[in-house]
Amino acid sequence: MSVDLIGFLAVVLVAYVVPGPDFLVVLRSATEHPSKGRAAALGAQAGLCVHMLAAATGLSLIAARSPTVYDAIKLLGAAYLVYLGVRTVLAARRVARERSAGRAVPTGPDDDPAPEDPAETGPGRWRSGFTQGLLTNVLNPKAALFFLSILPQFVNGGGSMTRQIFFLGTLDVLIGIAYWFALVAVATRLRVLLARPKFRRRWELTTGWLFIGIGIGVAAIA
Repeated sequence: MSVDLIGFLAVVLVAYVVPGPDFLVVLRSATEHPSKGRAAALGAQAGLCVHMLAAATGLSLIAARSPTVYDAIKLLGAAYLVYLGVRTVLAARRVARERSAGRAVPTGPDDDPAPEDPAETGPGRWRSGFTQGLLTNVLNPKAALFFLSILPQFVNGGGSMTRQIFFLGTLDVLIGIAYWFALVAVATRLRVLLARPKFRRRWELTTGWLFIGIGIGVAAIA
C-alpha cells in the first residue's frame, strides 16, 4: 500500500490549525475542567471515526450526492451549535444574576471558575464533554466531505481503497488526539484567569455568541 503521506499530513495539519466548531468545543470544555476537555477531544475524534467508516462503506457518497441528506445533516449541525451557544449565553447571564443578588462566587484561582451543575461532575462531566465533541463532528458535513473528496486524493489507485481510507483516517484521528490534548493542556491554564467572575462571564458570552454565529453561518452556506 502506497499513499502520499507527506501531502496528506500537510493537509491534515492545516485542517486542525484552522479553528472550527470542534476547536471551540474542545477549548471551552477544557477551560471548564481538564477531564471534560479531554473527553470532548476524544468525542470529536470518535465523530471522525464515524465519517471514516461511512466513507469506507460508501454511505458518505450517498449523502454527498443527495442534496436533501446533505442539507439535513448541515441544518442539524447548525441547530446543535446554536443550541450550545444559547445554553452558554444563558448560563453566563444566570451566573451574573446570582452574583448581583449577592450569592457567593469564586474569588481565587483555587476555586472552580463557575458554579457546577451536579450533572457536570465526575462521570457526568466526562459524558457531557464527549457527547458535545461527538455530535459536533458527526453533524459536520465538511468532515464527511473531507473523507469522501479530499482523503481519496492521497490513496494509490492500485491498492485497496478501503484499506487506505482506514489507514489515512486512523492517522488523521491519532494526529487529532495529540493536537487536542496539547490544546487542552494549554487551555486549562486559563482556569486561573477565569476564576475571576468578570472574566468568566465575558468568556462565556464570547464563546456562546461564537457558537451561535458559527451555527448560523453553517446554516446559511448553500
